[in-house]
Parts: sequence; C-alpha cells; structure tokens
Amino acid sequence: MLRIDTPVTTARLLLRPFTPEDADDVWAYQHRPDVARFMRWEPRGPERIRTVVGQMARETELAADGDCLSLAVVEPGAGAVIGQVELVLLSAEHRQGELGYVFHPAHQGRGFAGEAALAVLRLGFDVLGLHRVIGRCHADNAASARLLERLGMRREAHLLGTEFFKGAWRDDLVYAMLRREWRALGRPAGGMNGATNSTD
Repeated sequence: MLRIDTPVTTARLLLRPFTPEDADDVWAYQHRPDVARFMRWEPRGPERIRTVVGQMARETELAADGDCLSLAVVEPGAGAVIGQVELVLLSAEHRQGELGYVFHPAHQGRGFAGEAALAVLRLGFDVLGLHRVIGRCHADNAASARLLERLGMRREAHLLGTEFFKGAWRDDLVYAMLRREWRALGRPAGGMNGATNSTD
C-alpha cells in the first residue's frame, strides 16, 4: 500500500492531497474547452467541479486494484493549484500502474508537468515497487505524447477506434516503462518525503 501523509516536494513544486478548498483552482482549468478537448469529460461547471474535487480529496492511497492516488500540483510561490497528477494501481498482483496528468495551459511550457510526472513515477517504482507503469493519451494529443517520451517511456501501441468520442472515433497511444528501464535512466532510487509504503 502507498499512502501520502504529507506533501511531496520536487525542485520547484509541491504535490499534495486535494482539499475541497481547491475547487476554484481546479475549475480554472477543467472548465476550459482546450483542456477538456482530449479528456474523457466535457468542460466542467462549478457544481461538477466540487463533486470531482471532493472525490479526488479522498484519493490519497493505493491499497487495491483500481485505486487512484490524486495529487494537486502547487507552485509554492503562487500558492494556487496549477494541475493534477495521478497514479492508478491497475494490478497489485502484477505490480502494474498508470500515470495521468492535467495542467492549466497558463503553466505549460515550463517543465512543470514533466517534473510532477517524474515524481509520480518515482513513487510508483521506488516507493510502491511497481514493475510496469503505462501512460495513455489521445493520438492527436501531440503535447502529451511528447511528455511521455521525454519521461523515457516507450510507445507500445497505436490503438484505432477505441471508442466513439465526442462525435468521432477515438485513437489512443499507449506508452510504458518497466522498473529496470527506470533504473537504467539513472533516476535516483529510494523513498520520497511524504510517501508511506506499509510493506517497508
């Protein structure tokens, strides 16, 4: 089991559990059509955002298949939530996980998404002990595909017509990384502040 007790810090960011008070910051990017374009949801209104943030605030640990760890990404100097990262436990038995992320466009292009995603991969591989982590994106989402490639993930599949999505058939790209590949990239091993693995 992986549980986040206190915020996780990176060089420039703070990753922490969501609180209901984050609703306005999350609405600031999740209501935007350009953000929702490749997501499996439409632009969200204030009421829906409050429900979504309430759910994410409860997603603080990975204990069973299907559990999602959701973390708010905060730039400490600004104090506002600028995006979110998540790690889904796909299979505890086979040590499989999935990385996800969404960021406000105003904070893109500065390496924040990559920095936060690397922290999540470190949680998955070095703290939780996952064997494999995947990342998926819409095939037309070139920026997301480039991010997954910069993280060192391999493109494993281009899936055609996976679902009828916002008026058209959706194609998906699937990327993946194994723990041995993570280690081969020279990523620092070991735990991170704020993360607890109950098996340690």
